[in-house]
Amino acid sequence: MNDNKSKLQMKIEGLLWPDETNLSPLYCLFLRVTRICYISLLDMLGGQLSLRAMSLVYTTLLSIVPLLALSFSVLKAMGAHNQIEPFLFQFLSPLGAQGIDIGNNIIGFIDNIKVGVLGSVGLGLLIYTVLSLVQKIESAFNMIWHVKTLRSIGERFSNYLSVILIGPVIMVSALGMTATVMSSDFVQYFMAIEPFGSLIILATKLLPYLLVMSVFTFIYMFVPNTRVHFLAAVSGGVIAGFIWQASGILFATFVASSTKYTAIYSSFAVVIMLLIWLYVSWLILLFGANLTFYVQNPSSLRVNREGFEISNRVKERLALILIEMIGQRYQLGKAPYSLDEFVDKTKVPHEVVHYVVSQLIEKKLLIESNTQPVGFLPAKSMDNLLLSEVVNAVRSAEERNFLSVEALVLSPNVQKLVDSLDNSQQAVLSKKTVHELLCSSSV
Repeated sequence: MNDNKSKLQMKIEGLLWPDETNLSPLYCLFLRVTRICYISLLDMLGGQLSLRAMSLVYTTLLSIVPLLALSFSVLKAMGAHNQIEPFLFQFLSPLGAQGIDIGNNIIGFIDNIKVGVLGSVGLGLLIYTVLSLVQKIESAFNMIWHVKTLRSIGERFSNYLSVILIGPVIMVSALGMTATVMSSDFVQYFMAIEPFGSLIILATKLLPYLLVMSVFTFIYMFVPNTRVHFLAAVSGGVIAGFIWQASGILFATFVASSTKYTAIYSSFAVVIMLLIWLYVSWLILLFGANLTFYVQNPSSLRVNREGFEISNRVKERLALILIEMIGQRYQLGKAPYSLDEFVDKTKVPHEVVHYVVSQLIEKKLLIESNTQPVGFLPAKSMDNLLLSEVVNAVRSAEERNFLSVEALVLSPNVQKLVDSLDNSQQAVLSKKTVHELLCSSSV
């Protein structure tokens, strides 16, 4: 079964990755789009996105009331708290009449939360519960983007709270402006004229789709702890937003026809439906984030999500390429290269570049800049930075964590051969520095 599956995948990938030399630009674009969709589906079937979605469902159940309570408290001070309720009911609309009951119960819970009664400890726990949800979302997105580090505590606190408190205000303001524009005499005049009237009505029907796509695009751009290109975020936001809206219609049909579940589970049926809908929503959001990653990093399409294997030759050559790029940029006094720029320049998958850069940082040959996005600089003078150090940094990678060469017992003959190999490499590199490499490449 697994052999047949692997043969089928090899056949599909052979069709999706042909020689593009004589292919038309339009067909090449079609292939790229198909590859992204194919690999994203494989990732979703692989289970990682599903596990993250299930984890977020659990966190959502714990955080939904505190999250809405904080948002409502800000809007209540502005006298606009009633305008955010439609967002909650729109999200729960696929559950039908049961969704209205759930929405009313949630709003009842929110109304019962009195911040003044909670005290400082209770308020702190309320905020912590909300921040933990956003942190878990960032962690899921960072997994998709292969980002190892979360934002600092200060950044998390300021960024998360600003989104939670200011985000609803911006959404309500946007809806209010839209309602004002739609009710203006200018728009009403054009609505009386065809075909402008039909187009305006169509635009109002498309507004929920555009709103969801805009929210998804915003999330894809600002939640991952890395720089996301606008066009990549828009691509993921449009596709995921459309899928989410379409899924809502399909799920509503499913709920309406699931009388058997109601008969079996009785009053628990609505809870089960809510859990399923939360899971579907998070899975679609993460699927869109996955699409965004591949749109921005097409070179990563053929890298296995479970991990990758690269030879020492590739590691060594890539390390020398990167150190040369960093040195040239440093000599010119320009802004240092970021990880995304390395990927764009070398056409090497994001994960592989990140791996080599992290090994050079671990050996204290590179340091990160304080700029945004983060760039990479030589950790010491290029006159003192030896090429042998660069090569050995990637040759000995993972030895400290897994298996060191000192742990291998070699016979005298093998030891002599290994020493000859090491001495040969040392003789070639000699005492050559990165500065000498840059001088020879500029000749």
